[in-house]
Amino acid sequence: MFTPSTAVLAPTSKPVEVAKKPLPANLPTRSVLFNTIQTHAVNYKKPLTAIQIAQELDVLPAQVGSLQILLDQMTAAGDIKMNPKGSYAPLSTEPLITGRIQTHKDGYGFLINDGEDVFIAERQMRGAWHGDMVTVRITGTARNGKREGEVVEVTERKFSQVVGRLLNENGVWLVSPDDVRLRTDILVAADDLAGALVNQIVVVALKAYGDEHAMPIGRVVEVLGNADDSGMEIEIAVRKFDVPHVFSERTEQQVAKLSDTVSPDEWVGRIDLRDVPLVTIDGEDARDFDDAVYCEPIKTGRKVTGYRLLVAIADVSHYVKDKTPLNEDALLRATSVYFPRRVVPMLPEKLSNGLCSLNPHVERLCMVADMVIDLDGQVTAYQFFEAVMHSAARLTYNQVWEFLDKGTGHIAENFAHLSPQIKSLYDLFKVLLQAREKRGAMEFETVETYMVPDENGKIKEIVPRTRNDAHRLIEECMLAANVCAAEFIETSDRLCLYRNHEGPTPEKLEALRKSLKIAGLHIGGGDKPTPKDYAAVMRQVIGRPDAAGLQTLLLRSMQQAVYAPDNLGHFGLAYSAYAHFTSPIRRYPDLLVHRTIKSILSGQRYTPMTEQIPLLEDTRKAKLWADDKLNELEKQKQKKDSTHPIWVKLGTHASMCERRADEASRDVTAWLKCEYMKQFIGETMVGTISSVTNFGAFVTLKDAYVDGLVHISELGQDYFEFDEVSYSLRGRASGVVYRLNDEVSVKIAGVDSDTRRVDFALVLPEGQQGKSRRHPSKTESATLRTTQAANNRTNSTKQNKRDARLKQSEERPAKSSRKRSKR
Repeated sequence: MFTPSTAVLAPTSKPVEVAKKPLPANLPTRSVLFNTIQTHAVNYKKPLTAIQIAQELDVLPAQVGSLQILLDQMTAAGDIKMNPKGSYAPLSTEPLITGRIQTHKDGYGFLINDGEDVFIAERQMRGAWHGDMVTVRITGTARNGKREGEVVEVTERKFSQVVGRLLNENGVWLVSPDDVRLRTDILVAADDLAGALVNQIVVVALKAYGDEHAMPIGRVVEVLGNADDSGMEIEIAVRKFDVPHVFSERTEQQVAKLSDTVSPDEWVGRIDLRDVPLVTIDGEDARDFDDAVYCEPIKTGRKVTGYRLLVAIADVSHYVKDKTPLNEDALLRATSVYFPRRVVPMLPEKLSNGLCSLNPHVERLCMVADMVIDLDGQVTAYQFFEAVMHSAARLTYNQVWEFLDKGTGHIAENFAHLSPQIKSLYDLFKVLLQAREKRGAMEFETVETYMVPDENGKIKEIVPRTRNDAHRLIEECMLAANVCAAEFIETSDRLCLYRNHEGPTPEKLEALRKSLKIAGLHIGGGDKPTPKDYAAVMRQVIGRPDAAGLQTLLLRSMQQAVYAPDNLGHFGLAYSAYAHFTSPIRRYPDLLVHRTIKSILSGQRYTPMTEQIPLLEDTRKAKLWADDKLNELEKQKQKKDSTHPIWVKLGTHASMCERRADEASRDVTAWLKCEYMKQFIGETMVGTISSVTNFGAFVTLKDAYVDGLVHISELGQDYFEFDEVSYSLRGRASGVVYRLNDEVSVKIAGVDSDTRRVDFALVLPEGQQGKSRRHPSKTESATLRTTQAANNRTNSTKQNKRDARLKQSEERPAKSSRKRSKR
């Protein structure tokens, strides 16, 4: 692997064409060859000949000829050069850059790694697909200072299967990928259709990826159904984002052997809490209940001096053990994925909704965090233990809030005996809330929504989700248990996964300070602001008309929360150590925390088993060293505990699975919203600007809670410039400014479900109406006319070539070339 470089390689002359011949599969890759040549020529000052390279890389004598062909191809491509003495050296002293590529629907892409991202033009993609791991050569620097490069080699393919719509054009069968970033249609032979019909949604296995000269080829392996079938958007998403959604046969067999009830033999040695009135408090539509709570006041005489809080969590680790099929499937998923009307669970339903769900009036095994909390909201003592329990009631947030707010409702009528502990829970919540504010934890006011479906599974309406103190009460109880779990593991000197949330990077902090300065605000803390500094700003923005926009700026300045074995604290919650303990039914890191706590209680050390289970890697990071080597920091930690690298991989995998789940859920939600908005095309609605970019403003509709784009060309008769500091668009001539949280009227101009995009057109006030775009200058008008004429000629030529390629595909599919057209 190669170390990223910020230097720019010198442009090369036009390479000489070298015929491509089939090469042995076990020949060293271009990347390995380049690395070997560079190391000896640059670092050791001893360039190698072809024979010496073959010896260095253990190439068989029979394959030396093939190695020479590959070297000639690399020379022709401008990767290396041959010296007069026959030895090889790179054209530049700088190495190639390795990373994962992210492509745009328009064809260009970016190499993503730890250094600065590299722009790659469409013509330089060299057959790379979105998500592929590639090596890239830097070719120059753009006017904006960003590096540009070209793909040298695809070292790892992300996709082996693609989901899309089956088409037939002039007798040629094609699959058009649902993911618009995969811009090339896939050829399918008539005998590889597996019974699929035109316009059905299918999954196609790739037989060949194609390149700039040939289309990819595949065969249909699964027919999902018609595009308008109920739930099809979810079927597409789980395959599009590679979400595991079918449990293995071995797992099904293991689960089938489990009893439907908890037997007395299973709770031997556990604390018996069946007489403690623990209750679950969840939403009305919840199906799995993984946490229950109980609270009672601690009194000295008649005076309350603190509270005892019990948080009981389903003991998933009792059923899901290492080296079992059930554990393998749970680790592969790492999290449940929540879609509208459907959940792809981490565990089979027999566990998630049955044995591990704390249903009322039945025995359930649990892990308990037993805490003593003083009137300052500080946990003064805690212990963890295994127990058996009976949930006294399944309560909902609305039921609890109705009782706390009015003293009436379901609890008052049916569970009067539980009212003292419900009141104690609320009293404890007030104490914990004060402690939260004192330590400077942040709480962002956001509007959560949910979709009300019709009988066909489409959106009937989108409504805001009411949030009350009952939600926050349970959250504070869970936070207390999570903090105790993190502290218990850290003080026991054991490895596990913490939930880390770091503060702003220097670059983001500088941008935030500039934005706040414009708003007349200042954040303290110098180069390292604390959560209290953030909270102080949050208090100042309350009640301001731009409060929502400022909250967005504060939120965006912080980094994303991740799982890792090294405790870095939780910036947003203002905790020095934080771990996830309370949701093992739906999160694998919580399951690992339970296993670790159990091992501590039994005086053992827990080592997770991950053999032969493919773990996801962070696509935002490039491999900067070989897999069998660690940097100095990793080496130091490994000396202390040899299992540290395993925990690092588990943390990365869990974080990436969480990100994958979020992307899949957002994709389905966006598709449903697009389908919902089609009925409103042409109508005018009111919304607020939720985001501003250099190409326009995103607006969130007030009544529909749907986001759409107002392109910069639709903002009025002016030239609008983007201000990165204030996140605003300002008209150069008029001075009109569009900022975050501004209220605007927009017309629903268009909806594209394929790209998950809703387009708005700004409805200008009286006096500002007219042409939506600024008037071009004479020079621009001439340029525009020339461009339009050229586009007309190009479109005509493209159509002719397209028809010719389709005809050619019937005769020689492997040599055809066709870019995906917009649909």
